[in-house]
Amino acid sequence: MGLTIFQFGQTLFEAYYWLILISIFGSWFPAFHSSKIGGWISKLVEPYLSIFRRFIPPLGPIDISPIVALFVFNYLSGFALEGLRRSLNFIGV
Repeated sequence: MGLTIFQFGQTLFEAYYWLILISIFGSWFPAFHSSKIGGWISKLVEPYLSIFRRFIPPLGPIDISPIVALFVFNYLSGFALEGLRRSLNFIGV
């Protein structure tokens, strides 16, 4: 049971990671965010990315805030998954 919960959490984090990546690469194509799939991905990812856009200004035409956001997400997801794993071990699931 605990392994299933951990794998579900891991899958959620991986899926969101890929959505961030797709959003980053989709920003290279102007029509991406106006499509149905692009709009859906933007609605899911933009609240997280907007946190970083407030603090990291674009360097001319290049916005590096999504790259920083991706690295932070990768670190935080590892931290959260380790906490989940330890919690599940602690309660004996």
